[in-house]
Amino acid sequence: MPITPANGQTAGDPAVSTPGGTAEPIMLELVDEDGTTIGTAEKLAAHQPPGQLHRAFSVFLFDEKGRLLLQRRALGKYHSPGVWSNTCCGHPYPGEAPFAAAARRTAEELGVAPSLMAEAGTVRYNHPDPASGLVEQEYNHLFVGLVRAETAPDPEEIGEIAFVTPDELAERHAEAPFSAWFMTVLDAARPAVRELTGGAAGW
Repeated sequence: MPITPANGQTAGDPAVSTPGGTAEPIMLELVDEDGTTIGTAEKLAAHQPPGQLHRAFSVFLFDEKGRLLLQRRALGKYHSPGVWSNTCCGHPYPGEAPFAAAARRTAEELGVAPSLMAEAGTVRYNHPDPASGLVEQEYNHLFVGLVRAETAPDPEEIGEIAFVTPDELAERHAEAPFSAWFMTVLDAARPAVRELTGGAAGW
């Protein structure tokens, strides 16, 4: 069962119905260009054009063969449904450390805790999503790590997973839709990925 904060929010939807029938919005942390917190905004509102710059995270986990764990986002997701993306991504709750949020969402979405996870820098981007009309204005904290345990994906979050080599990723990326932010965050994380997986893995 996904872990939820005290107010009952989950990270899968812009709003969550409470037992009383009211919808509690999911709040994101707004930041300036230096990544300093300047306020909060409701999740869906932050993604409406032109977008509000907010804090996010992206996780890249690899197996012992140096293959990247990809996920295909569930068809029920309100943003970028059915597309392939990195192992896990999301938004810290206001006041939540990005590392803690990354570990939390990896457990919620994939049912697994990384055996090792390290910071891999940050990247700022502006990516409109033509399919949904939403905009990703994000200050993204990157993390790389290893996964050795069996995964148990949450079907409400993930439609499919795959472990891929760099060549297999290139083939899949040429044939299947990927999230608008995928290559930006992967390229930004590559130095840390190479340090983690070694030269033989080819990243």
